[in-house]
Amino acid sequence: MGARDSHRLRHTCGRLGVFDQKQIEVEILRECVNKISSQPLIRMSTSAKLIFFCGKMAAGKSTLARNLADQENAVLLVQDDLLDSLFPTEITDIQSFVKRSSRLKNALTPLICALLSRRISVVLDFPGNTRAQRAWFRELIERAKVDHELHFVDVSDAQCKSQLRDRSKGLAAGTPWTTDADFEAITAYFQAPSDDEKFNVIRHERVPSS
Repeated sequence: MGARDSHRLRHTCGRLGVFDQKQIEVEILRECVNKISSQPLIRMSTSAKLIFFCGKMAAGKSTLARNLADQENAVLLVQDDLLDSLFPTEITDIQSFVKRSSRLKNALTPLICALLSRRISVVLDFPGNTRAQRAWFRELIERAKVDHELHFVDVSDAQCKSQLRDRSKGLAAGTPWTTDADFEAITAYFQAPSDDEKFNVIRHERVPSS
């Protein structure tokens, strides 16, 4: 989970909604259409690719995702934005987060594959920090039969913590932010991509500024 996920799990209050699966899928697809229609005109390329990410909290994955979406003229889908729009008061603990994010992925799978089949590249700003999370990307690649890039943003724990502290400086008083303890608890589950997963990994190493 990212920093915003951590904030949501610790601070969001509200009851869990009750929806059937079809209603959820309709709402997810409607929200995705709104997100896509607000992006610059996407032109079909000669071939499409799926782009996704791995990296610790505050490593800079979302910034890289936006830059690559512009560079590749691709559709950008951001998990945090979609969950915030679709389930604004319903994610109160890890169980509800996992349930909602799983439904989101299930509903998005045919849409993403349809875009890729029409030679429209897709950038997914979704967690890919464990082998289990990356299994969804493998499913998309194999179903759509497209090229892919896994961008591994390799940043030290010290740099990530420093960037988290920098981000917190601009927050209004009383706004929750991710502490070093939160970072360490989440990072304990981190698994870097391994050769046996057979992804096309592009590594981004960030050198600390002096």
